Amino acid sequence: MSGHSKWAQIKHQKAGNDAKRGQLFTKLGREITIAAREGGADAESNVRLRLAIQRARDANMPGENIDRAIKRGSGTGDGAALEEATYEGYGPGGAAMMVEVATDNRNRAAAEVRNAFARAGGNMGESGCVAWIFEPRGVIEVATNGHDPDELALQAIDAGAEDVQTEGDVVAIYTSPSSLEPVRKALAAQNVTIASAESTMVPKTTVSTDDETALKVLRLVDRLEELDDVQKVYTNLEIPDAVLEQYSK
Repeated sequence: MSGHSKWAQIKHQKAGNDAKRGQLFTKLGREITIAAREGGADAESNVRLRLAIQRARDANMPGENIDRAIKRGSGTGDGAALEEATYEGYGPGGAAMMVEVATDNRNRAAAEVRNAFARAGGNMGESGCVAWIFEPRGVIEVATNGHDPDELALQAIDAGAEDVQTEGDVVAIYTSPSSLEPVRKALAAQNVTIASAESTMVPKTTVSTDDETALKVLRLVDRLEELDDVQKVYTNLEIPDAVLEQYSK
């Protein structure tokens, strides 16, 4: 969404307390486990696993937790089998929303996601009802650290980026899913400070609403992300800077 960097920064700040950090480690561990299961335990040949491990390290996840998640995914560790699912629906004001989960119980996950939508005044829809609004993209966030944002943007484009947006002291770089890792590597080789790099879903079109409804959508996003099974939540709502600032307090 527009304002992706600012929204990401706010979520990173909110993840600073111990409870949120523990929950984040759980979600990161599940992503590592699934990546290892789907593509193997070798991070050099498994791009998804490599990115998942990097995200975990960026979040200061302990190395033993990372190793345990890899072993679980490769079948040499303990833990219930996980499967991925995506739920779609509409939040307050009709905002399109996609919810990715990794769960050992799809019935429980679906019920909890449906309940969160209902409590927020939204509703979970049928598969495919909003998926067409989103497209897979790679997003790399780069800290300017005093560097010229325009110069960083040129470096990113030269490396293969498709689009670049600047939000304060963070430059958000958008790539195709397949170009995410090559662009990240190219920027890192130029000593650019990579704040984060991940595969995500970006809306092709956005909608706007009043500030009160936007806050309700943000609260729904939070409520969904607090569910143990939920990995990521996406929305096509255009959230005003003033609302993001209010929400971060």
